[in-house]
Amino acid sequence: MPAVHTVLVVGSGLAGAAAAIHLAGHGVAVDLIELKPDITAIGSGITLQGNALRELRKLGVWEPVREQGFGFDSLGLRAADGTLLAEFPDARTGGPDLPASLGMPRPALARILHERAASAGVKARFGLTVTALAQRASGVDVTFSDGSAGRYDLVVGADGIRSAVRRLVGVEAEIRPTGMGIWRAFGPRPASVTRTDLFYGGPSYIAGYCPTSEDTLYAYVVEDAQDRSGLSPADQLATMRELAAAYHGPWDDIRATLTDASRVNYTLFETHVLPAPWHRGRVVLIGDAAHSCPPTLAQGGAQALEDAAVLTELLLTAGTLDDHVWSAFTERRCARAATVAEASVQLGQWLLDHEQGDVPGLMGRIAALVTQPA
Repeated sequence: MPAVHTVLVVGSGLAGAAAAIHLAGHGVAVDLIELKPDITAIGSGITLQGNALRELRKLGVWEPVREQGFGFDSLGLRAADGTLLAEFPDARTGGPDLPASLGMPRPALARILHERAASAGVKARFGLTVTALAQRASGVDVTFSDGSAGRYDLVVGADGIRSAVRRLVGVEAEIRPTGMGIWRAFGPRPASVTRTDLFYGGPSYIAGYCPTSEDTLYAYVVEDAQDRSGLSPADQLATMRELAAAYHGPWDDIRATLTDASRVNYTLFETHVLPAPWHRGRVVLIGDAAHSCPPTLAQGGAQALEDAAVLTELLLTAGTLDDHVWSAFTERRCARAATVAEASVQLGQWLLDHEQGDVPGLMGRIAALVTQPA
């Protein structure tokens, strides 16, 4: 018997959508709210490691993800001139029957998850957030931004790194920049791009790309963090093209397609991990609301999905929402997510410090960790 019967999930990203699907699929009444006006996610593409694909399969969406994404099993390292320096098989952290990695457009993944949520009975509302939470012994009274209200057995805050739910329950997060910024562009996939290749050298720390479907990819260039907010869209495009001009091989094919300023964006790398526990009474934080890491290990989405899987497994089997649930959630998630976040930051720090750290060793340790289900 589930420990909860009515749940509000705030935030419709990977963590929120996954939690809603798991709970509704087992008879829990779930309301899902999202501040953005529709399901179109911000961003260009996403790289999903095998442990993320394992969780998507549990959600019942692996087939459409496989069909609409682009899976691959190796990683390439290249010099700035395009020379292939090394090629090695990537760890299949989701198991031997899943790709090591899969890229796909973020909006496509969001649509798949929301269609699955709707079929499971989740009631979703967009352009809406929470403005007040009042906790009682048996539930949480919620006031919404449109003036409406509701009562729930549990509130799941999955509303991202700037979480409103986190603020409403008085949890402080020390979000810090890591010192890097990333240019991303979404565009057509040339035939020369069949996996992720990482380019080192040149004016930037990393230049890379990931195929996201048979026809699309996202490409990225990582630089020192800078305030790029004053650039016009045309200037943003010109800046990315200028940085990309130092890289060749498949980058020559990609650069020729960098013509649409609306498909270029720039963000800073940030990180935080909340100290345990991640709940306050009947309100719990998951995904980027609880922890975030720069994309150097491509584990952000996977860790969000794991949060949702572990939380909902405990809620659906506990019978009562008590300290045993929260202790088990803390034990299974906090240290694991922190380890992944710290490793992601360390990879970037070695580049910032121009230090040749043990990259293979670190990546191998994280692969071994996440190969084991959360």
